Amino acid sequence: MKAIFHCDKRWGIGKNNGLMFSLPKDMKFFRETTTGKVVVMGLNTLLSFPHAKPLKDRINIVLSPTDIEGTVTVHDLDELFSELKKYPPDDVYVIGGASVYRVLIPYCSEILVTKVDADGGADVFVPDLDADPNFACISESDPVEDNGYAIRFCLYRNTTVL
Repeated sequence: MKAIFHCDKRWGIGKNNGLMFSLPKDMKFFRETTTGKVVVMGLNTLLSFPHAKPLKDRINIVLSPTDIEGTVTVHDLDELFSELKKYPPDDVYVIGGASVYRVLIPYCSEILVTKVDADGGADVFVPDLDADPNFACISESDPVEDNGYAIRFCLYRNTTVL
């Protein structure tokens, strides 16, 4: 299993249940990376999508207390891990929100992070992978301009997951 997100300089990922930045290059990277794959999210992340609809051309697994049409709904972590056994681990991407990232990042072999060189005024955050001894940044792109922001595509590897 992997995770994918963009964050600001303070590891913030969102504000008011939405994204802080409009980043077309990052969105293209997200689409190309996750299309045809399995995406795992919490209910608030699903509700933040246009019309609160699942992402097309992906298997959408939603951790939610109530069943959601068009998704594979799981009600707890035991159900989630049981469901995930059906898919190749490299095809599974955790896509949010903050509480789901906090719980599942330790189980991820890799984290794809788009770092935005700005403070987005976030109200939700993910763990700082640079401060986590279990993660190592194994690649980082040169800065790229995206809608007025400097971004870098980074790949972190979990040193505790084989």
